[in-house]
Amino acid sequence: MRLKSSASGVVLGLLFCAAPVFAADLLQVYRAALANDQQYAAARAASDALREKLPQGLSTLLPVIGATANTVWNQNKYDATNADSTINRDYNTNFYNVQLTQPLFRWQNYVQYGQGKLQVVQADANFAQASQDLIVRVAGAYFDVLYAQENLKAVLANKQSIAQQLEQAKKNFEVGTATITDSQEAQARFDLASAQEIAAINDLEVKRYTLRVIVGKDSGELHRLKPQAELKPPQPASMDQWVDAAQKDSFAVQAQQAAAEVAAKEVERQRAGHYPTLDAVANYGRNNAALSFLGNDSLQTDARNVGLQLNIPIFQGGYVNSKTREAVANRVAADAALETAKRTAALNTQQSFLGVVNGLAQVRALDAALVSSTSALESNKLGYEVGVRINIDVLNAEQQVYVTKSSLAKARFDTLLAQLKLKAAVGSLGEADLEQINPLFEAP
Repeated sequence: MRLKSSASGVVLGLLFCAAPVFAADLLQVYRAALANDQQYAAARAASDALREKLPQGLSTLLPVIGATANTVWNQNKYDATNADSTINRDYNTNFYNVQLTQPLFRWQNYVQYGQGKLQVVQADANFAQASQDLIVRVAGAYFDVLYAQENLKAVLANKQSIAQQLEQAKKNFEVGTATITDSQEAQARFDLASAQEIAAINDLEVKRYTLRVIVGKDSGELHRLKPQAELKPPQPASMDQWVDAAQKDSFAVQAQQAAAEVAAKEVERQRAGHYPTLDAVANYGRNNAALSFLGNDSLQTDARNVGLQLNIPIFQGGYVNSKTREAVANRVAADAALETAKRTAALNTQQSFLGVVNGLAQVRALDAALVSSTSALESNKLGYEVGVRINIDVLNAEQQVYVTKSSLAKARFDTLLAQLKLKAAVGSLGEADLEQINPLFEAP
């Protein structure tokens, strides 16, 4: 009994030592993660950075205005060769010029602007995927904590039952109605349950820390899944419809589709290195300088000009050809990555769909198994008392109840998570989905 008291103290410390930081239902945990999860914050910053490709591309089509200026102080000394005289001449010269260049034809710039539009699409898809990933990660970590708690409760209940069986076996041995083997078997099972308890406590602490990493703080007590919570099958019920939707609407596929189109345009942009360019150029400048070395007069010159500037590339050492070949290879790689993304989306959808369908069937089967195993345990206990069952039968029946309870809890949480993953696979997962399943949970 001393062991049982110690375990109870540890569990009470785990479950009730910390006051809740906030009312930790699933939605509130998710909203806290939105503000604190660093992986999500990094994805948002990366998306913002990629969106800047559009104004960068647009800038290559707009005028470029630049100005230059200088001022120079001149100190000169002149010695006449046929006269005993020296002339000192100090003066200032200054210059400034303003130039405007408007690209008229630079095909690579037009292509780059088109790439910028596609990269914004890619950024939006990447960030949407990161948002969905956050929901799945939060829900997964939340469910892991709840399952670890349910598993610990099952371990403790199993240990308590074994402790009672051990105590009864010892009493029966003392009065001579049972052998020492019964006590030894019960003691072995009790020791095993104690080891399972330690493992369950450790697992619960790890799962709580994992959730804390995502949320950024201790979530306190979490709302538990209702015992009679109804889990719904996927709609539509056809897996092929889900797979088709995933290959078109998955954010991972959309992002890779945009990346493939960017890679295709990059080939065109590099080939444009062979094309001529045409710019409109306008200048205005002023130059102040000495009119002559000996005189004090100065000359001010104003220059204004407008013209066209044509540049025709002839030979660049094979650089453009090499960059084009590089872009072609990258386009092939991007197309392969797109096909991989589609196949991965289809696989993830199939796995999640089967996870929901088979999970629902497993939950129903385990519900029935729990009823049967509980009845079997009661029958074995009664049979042991009247002498038609041996101690090991009762211990096995208790173990079966514990395993069934733990498996049922895991099946329920796995099915819920598979539902979220299925919606994420087709790009439709959002906060509204959490709002739908949040009522399945209740305060502890």
